[in-house]
Amino acid sequence: MEFIVEKIGMSRTVGIPSIPVTLLKVVPAKVCEIKDDKALVAYANGKKLNKAIEGMQKKYGLDKEFNRFVELKVANTEPGDLSIEPLKEAKKVKLTFKSKGRGFQGVVKRHGFAGGPGGHGSRFHRAPGSIGNCEWPGRVMPGRKMPGQYGNKNVTVNAEVLEYDENMGVLVIKGSVPGANGSLGRVRIVK
Repeated sequence: MEFIVEKIGMSRTVGIPSIPVTLLKVVPAKVCEIKDDKALVAYANGKKLNKAIEGMQKKYGLDKEFNRFVELKVANTEPGDLSIEPLKEAKKVKLTFKSKGRGFQGVVKRHGFAGGPGGHGSRFHRAPGSIGNCEWPGRVMPGRKMPGQYGNKNVTVNAEVLEYDENMGVLVIKGSVPGANGSLGRVRIVK
């Protein structure tokens, strides 16, 4: 069973010891169509509409606020509101969020390379160094740790649910969750 959630931010519990927690708000969603093992689900996202989305809304009889569509694994087998009942008993979940993008970074920040000595004219400070090929094979092998795009990738983590507030629709997760505040992600209940 999967749900779309929005990361609110981090907080902590009051007590001894204090536990760091992440607050996730469950986004209202509607099941539009049932496919083999998944369902087409519409949810609210404050972005602009286009003609394709308007056509989907008309086809499934949705309000203007439900303007994004995604396929999720769901338990109920009929179109309508997505039931959040399974979240009440959930103890362990898998969270998938897009990590914060940090742009083009060097090997020291991206891969934790040590770099060279800082002084005495070494001229080798934060560079990657040799990449280890000679005459054969005469190319850079795939998977070599080099400078490049850092972050902005889907990250899946296992987490423990401390509490679910049904009135507010807020899921309290133990520890941190990847991604920026306000970003959307998926929660999958683990049995």
